[in-house]
Amino acid sequence: MIYYYIYITVLLILAVMLFACLIRAIRGPRIADRLMAVNMMGTMVMVMISVLALMLNEGYLVDVCLVYAMISFLAVVILSKVYIGIYEEGRQAPQNPDSEDEGGMSDGSF
Repeated sequence: MIYYYIYITVLLILAVMLFACLIRAIRGPRIADRLMAVNMMGTMVMVMISVLALMLNEGYLVDVCLVYAMISFLAVVILSKVYIGIYEEGRQAPQNPDSEDEGGMSDGSF
């Protein structure tokens, strides 16, 4: 019976921390902070599912947790790749001057 109250307490603490990570993911000053918050949220949800598996004594929740871990990892990798692509595109944009700023014909020939 005492474990039940410990599990409930842990779930409540994790819920508060999950809400704090959600706020950081929305209001993060940089994209890297947002990515880290999303990754941390995924990890906390996995811990919550694991605690529920212990509390409810259900083994299939561990399988759900493992599937969620794979999906969360894949989502963070994809978001990181998208962010790196946007960052590289932004770095290369100032180096390529527009054709309107240069002299010459409008079709690009000189």
